[in-house]
Amino acid sequence: MSARKYFGTDGIRGKVGDYPITPEFVMKLGWAVGKVLGNSRRDRIVIGKDTRISGYMFESALESGIIAAGMNVQLLGPMPTPGIAYMTRTFRAAAGIVISASHNSYLDNGIKFFSHDGYKLPDEVELEIEHQLDQEMTTVSADKLGKANIVKTASGRYIEYCKASVPTVLSLEGLKIVVDCANGAAYSIAPKVFRELGADVQPIFNQPDGLNINKGCGATDLTALSKVVVANGADLGLALDGDADRIMMVDHTGEVVDGDELLYIIAKDADKRGVLGGGVVGTLMSNFGLEKAFEADNIPFLRAKVGDRYVMELLAENDWKYGGESSGHLVCLDKNTTGDGIISALQVLAVMAAEEKTLAELKGGMTKMPQTMVNVKISEKCDPMKSDVIVSAVKEVEAELGNTGRVLLRASGTEPLIRVMVEGENATQVETLANQLAKVVEANL
Repeated sequence: MSARKYFGTDGIRGKVGDYPITPEFVMKLGWAVGKVLGNSRRDRIVIGKDTRISGYMFESALESGIIAAGMNVQLLGPMPTPGIAYMTRTFRAAAGIVISASHNSYLDNGIKFFSHDGYKLPDEVELEIEHQLDQEMTTVSADKLGKANIVKTASGRYIEYCKASVPTVLSLEGLKIVVDCANGAAYSIAPKVFRELGADVQPIFNQPDGLNINKGCGATDLTALSKVVVANGADLGLALDGDADRIMMVDHTGEVVDGDELLYIIAKDADKRGVLGGGVVGTLMSNFGLEKAFEADNIPFLRAKVGDRYVMELLAENDWKYGGESSGHLVCLDKNTTGDGIISALQVLAVMAAEEKTLAELKGGMTKMPQTMVNVKISEKCDPMKSDVIVSAVKEVEAELGNTGRVLLRASGTEPLIRVMVEGENATQVETLANQLAKVVEANL
C-alpha cells in the first residue's frame, strides 16, 4: 500500500496555520473529498466541529471547496464526533467531516472523515483523496454548484439518539452527576442527555470561548472533576474530551475510573445478558488486570495496537462489538459506529441502575495491576527487540513475573522514545524491574 502523505491514523491534524492545517489546503481538501465521494445518489456532505476558534475558518474553507466540486453541504455546528457519524448515516450523506483536534489544545486542529455508513474512511479512499489533492483545483459550472444549509435540529436529533441507546425504562432519578464537558463539542448536548433521563446534573467546563477547550479539564485532566464530585457529595462524575468521543469517570470518593474499568463494566454486563457476541478488544496498553478479569469470566480478550483505528480493525476481523482503550475511547458497535463518550457513559449508568450498585462497587470486579512506565530517549527511531541483549533482558523479566505480569517495549509514535512498561502484582517489584530493563535498553540503543 502507498504511504500516506497527509492522513495519519485519524485524519489530518496539526498546528493551526502550519501546513497542511491552513485555510488554502483545507479548501482544496473539501474539493478533493467532493470530487472523490460525490455522486448523484448521495449529493451531500455533513460538516460538524468542536468549539476551538479556528473551526469557523476551516468550516468556511471546507464548505467552499465542497460546493466548488458540485456537492451540497449540511452544517451541523458544534457537535460531538460520534454525533457527526450518526448524522452522516441519517442524512444518507456521501461523507461526514469532523473539524477537531480531539483532546489537543486550541492551538491545533484537524479534519477527520466518516464514510456514508458512519465508519472511518477505508485506506484506499484516503489514498484517492490524496491523489486528487495533487490535481489542479477546478470549479464546476455555475448551474452545477452545490448549496449549503444549517441543520438547526442536529443537536436535538443526536440527544434523542443517545437516549435511545438505553432501555426506555431507565431512569436516572435520584442520581447526582457532575459532567465535565471539556469546554468542547458536547458543552450543551451532554448535560441535556443526562438531565432528560432524570439525573440531577451539575455541568462544569461548559462555557467554551474558542480558546479554553481541554484546558485543565476533560478526560485528560480529572483533577477538578474529582474535587467537585467530593465537595458536592455527587454520586459520580463524567469527563468527556474536546470532541466527546472519549469518556472517563470518577466515583463518589473522587477516585478515577478509567477506560479499562469502564470497558470491563460494560462488557461484563453484556456477557451476563447474553448479548456480548464474542469477545472484547483492548490495546497493548490495556491494564493486565483487565485481561485477568476477562480470563476469570471466560470472556475472550485480544490486544490491538494503540489507537482506536486498530481496535476497530480487530473488532471487524472477529465480528465483535465491544472494545476500547484505557484513555476512555470505548466502542460499542451495537450502539454507534465509532467511539461515543455519552453513549458509553449511558451504558455504565444503565448497569448501575439495573444492579443498584455504585460505580465504585461495579469496578470492584476488576483489580488494576500496578504499572510502571519508563521513557528511554533514543537518537533515532529503531526497534528495541532487534537487540539480542534487550530480548534476553525482557525474557528474564518475564520469567521473574511468571503469569502474574507482563512486559511491553514500544517506540513512541510521536517522540524519539522507547516506552518500557512493566505490570505485575507487586508495585515495588514492578518499579524495580522497569528501571532495570530501561537501563539495559539505554545501554544498547
